Amino acid sequence: MSRTLALLGKELADLRRNPALFLPAILAGVFSMLLPFFIAIVVPAFAGERLSDSSDFDIAIEMYRNRPGLRDLDPEAVIQAWIFQQFLVLLVLTPVAGAMSIAAYSIVGEKQARTLEPLLATPLSTFELLAAKVLGALVPALLLTAATFAVYVGGVIVFAESGAYRALLLPASLAVTFLLGPLASLAALQLAVCVSSRVNDPRSAQQIGALVVLPVTAAFILQITGMLQLTGLVMASAALVLAGINIGLMLVGIALFEREAILTRWR
Repeated sequence: MSRTLALLGKELADLRRNPALFLPAILAGVFSMLLPFFIAIVVPAFAGERLSDSSDFDIAIEMYRNRPGLRDLDPEAVIQAWIFQQFLVLLVLTPVAGAMSIAAYSIVGEKQARTLEPLLATPLSTFELLAAKVLGALVPALLLTAATFAVYVGGVIVFAESGAYRALLLPASLAVTFLLGPLASLAALQLAVCVSSRVNDPRSAQQIGALVVLPVTAAFILQITGMLQLTGLVMASAALVLAGINIGLMLVGIALFEREAILTRWR
């Protein structure tokens, strides 16, 4: 553990010297936050019509009327709460983007900087090496997730109807942000690390890691159209599946990471 933490400290120090790696994650976070505000607040303001005046959101009103803590909200606040909660799935893209952009350079960047060979010559096991690489990408992604969520909730408190923010603090909302999001990030960065151990181009690793975005986007579309409800059972099942995928990816990564072959192939 001490060796892993020492390498993790090195990874985080390298990230501080290369802040541009966070740009894709920041852009994804900004887009994910602005879109629901545009739909729930900006569009109705320009149209001069409240969301509750439309019958399209009757299902959302009925759904949220039965939830503890939301029963006393007026119809406009209920609809806004529904919109902001639905778009929480998009916030999962923020840590995924952060994980991909960082993890894609974690090994390839070491090779290009000629610092991988000394690492491979140390007593570090392959698991310790990959664990440090994974954590070095995951920790900043989690911090970015927490910051994005805090700004998102703050924006809802300031600009939305009174009480609409409560929907973002329900257990289901917190599970999407702080359980499914990190697990999806972990899968994305492990894919990127696995690929980066076999290629010399970080863009190839980043493109493979982007595959994780596809199921996240699909879940968002199914949820917004009413075909999928993120109930406790659905989220628990998704978390178990993602946990299994992450364990499998770690085992695959260890198998693919051939120390001797990398030392000779990447010269």
